[in-house]
Amino acid sequence: MGNISAEQIQWIMIGVLTLIVSTAFHEFGHAFVADWLGDDTPRRQGRVTLNPLVHIDPIGTLLLPLVGGLYGAAAGGRGGGFGWGKPVQWQPSRIRRGISMSTASILVSIAGPGMNLVLALLVTLAQVLLVGHHVIAPDAHIAYMMGTAMEPDKLGMACQILSFIVLTNFILMFFNLVPAPPLDGGHVLGALVPYKHRGTYESYARFGPFVLMAVAMIPVLSQIFQVPARFCAEHLYKALAAIFGG
Repeated sequence: MGNISAEQIQWIMIGVLTLIVSTAFHEFGHAFVADWLGDDTPRRQGRVTLNPLVHIDPIGTLLLPLVGGLYGAAAGGRGGGFGWGKPVQWQPSRIRRGISMSTASILVSIAGPGMNLVLALLVTLAQVLLVGHHVIAPDAHIAYMMGTAMEPDKLGMACQILSFIVLTNFILMFFNLVPAPPLDGGHVLGALVPYKHRGTYESYARFGPFVLMAVAMIPVLSQIFQVPARFCAEHLYKALAAIFGG
C-alpha cells in the first residue's frame, strides 16, 4: 500500500463506482427482459430496477474489484479491478406462450451486455455534447478523436472519467459475450446447441467457471477485451462527434 499513490486510490474508487453502476444496468437488462417475457420472478425479487443496491454482489462487485484494483496499482498501473453483479433469477418455464424457452434464454442473456452497450452509447453522447458545447474540456485522446482543440481543463477529470466509463462498459459487453458458462455468451451458446449435442456441450460447460476465474484472478487477461473495446469506443466517438460535436 505504501507504493500506491493518492491518484491511484482515486482511480480505484472510480473503478469500483463505475462497476457498480455498470452492473446495475447489466442486471436490470436481464430482469427487465425476463419480466417482459412473462416471468414475474425478477419483479417479485425487486430486480426490475436500476437501483445499484439490489444488484450488488459483495464479492464480485465490491471485494474483488477493490482487491484487483489495489493489485493493479501496486504493480504500477492506474488501478482497476474486474467483477460481476448478483445474478438475476428467472424461470424459463414461466414465460408467456408463443415464445420458446431457447429464444427466451437468448433474449434474456443478451439483454445484459446490451444494456452495457446502451450505457456506453449514452455516456459517449453526453460526453460529446459536453465537449462540443465547451462545458468540459477534452483530454488529448478525446480531442484527437473528435477533431477538436485542447482547452484549459474546466471540470478537472470529468472527461477522463466519462471515457473510463465508456471503455469499461465495452469491455464488460465483450467479456460477457464470451461463449463460456456462466457468462451470458455461454447461455446463448447453450440455447443454440441442438439437443443431440447437449452432452458434448455440458462437458465443455464444466470448464466455463475456470474462464471466469482466470480473468478475475489474472488482471492482464482483461487486455484481451480491451482491443475490441477501444476499437468500438474510438469509432463511436468519431461518429457521434461528426453528428453532434458542434
